[in-house]
Amino acid sequence: MIVTADRLQSVQEYYFSRKLREVRQLISEGKPVINMGIGSPDLAPDITVIEAMQKAMFDDKVHEYQSYQGLPELRKGMADFYKNHFNVDLDFNTEILPLMGSKEGIMHISLAFLNEGDEVLIPNPGYPTYASVTELVQAKAVNYDLTAATNWQPDFDALEKLDLSKVKLVWVSYPHMPTGANGTLELFEKLIAFGKKHNILIVNDNPYSFVLNGNPLSILQVEGSKDIALELNSLSKTYNMAGWRVGMVMGNSTLIDAILKVKSNMDSGMFYGIQKGAVEALKLRNDWFEKQNEIYTKRRNLIFKLAEKLNCVFDKNSVGLFVWAKLPAGILSEEFIDKVLIEKHIFITPGTIFGSNGEGYIRFSLCVTEEKIQQAIERF
Repeated sequence: MIVTADRLQSVQEYYFSRKLREVRQLISEGKPVINMGIGSPDLAPDITVIEAMQKAMFDDKVHEYQSYQGLPELRKGMADFYKNHFNVDLDFNTEILPLMGSKEGIMHISLAFLNEGDEVLIPNPGYPTYASVTELVQAKAVNYDLTAATNWQPDFDALEKLDLSKVKLVWVSYPHMPTGANGTLELFEKLIAFGKKHNILIVNDNPYSFVLNGNPLSILQVEGSKDIALELNSLSKTYNMAGWRVGMVMGNSTLIDAILKVKSNMDSGMFYGIQKGAVEALKLRNDWFEKQNEIYTKRRNLIFKLAEKLNCVFDKNSVGLFVWAKLPAGILSEEFIDKVLIEKHIFITPGTIFGSNGEGYIRFSLCVTEEKIQQAIERF
């Protein structure tokens, strides 16, 4: 019998991978399941993006291996994007590395900077991949609490009381997933100061800045942030290109070079046609975001109605692609969503998959048509 690596004992199959099998089984049985669990954009990229990819199919080099660092025009487009929207200056030759989705970057960063036994501060609640990748590279995940009382921002007094001697990296994500709490420059300044004080790498995962958010921010806007911070971003939610797998990591050249050492030994460059489409996406102006947000606003207003029917409370000022809602006291998240899935054929994400502080909460995705959301409301 072939025995798996010990590292697999520290992780489980990703929740959505497992749960969606159950959803698909119900659908195969003829159940009219409405999936409100997944943040996978159902809207299409702009037509110029699709046309750019189509046109690229006739270029001479389209089917060749591509550079590990991506096309120069793609890196330049990413640099221009950060300059135009965040007023952040980046050297497109040395301070940007395109990725096959920012999720790939979580693994690359972890492999580049973590040794066995190093500790990593993980937000609770937060994106589950931070903890699972930490464990896979044989580092130790240490949760830090985020709560509604602090608007889902870190309690720096509590962080300072931890034993930080083995902490090498802190994961943060603002706008925050899953709660939709927005970041502030003051928060980012505190994070950079914390990282510099303790010589800890700060990584901000920032894919939701332009969804229902009138004030997009980057941690790289803070003076001196490149000394101690990296930022991940992606075209998945911003430009409806989730399946295209286009992301990027930004930081100083030394940090980027370390990540490139890992990436260049694990994959080849992104497909040429996808890169060409991404170049066009990054050229889109603010009216693109405005049109997308008109759609998401209508959907969110309907989700608010659904949440109210379920006697949930929520923050109408949150941003991003989800609505994070608190269940009535005493109701457990997973029991509730399982009951709704079986009885009403609606799949909602339980807050507990994001950490213990998600107990008592559920998360709705806005990647559902108005018609489907209205159907869900009518089922109650």
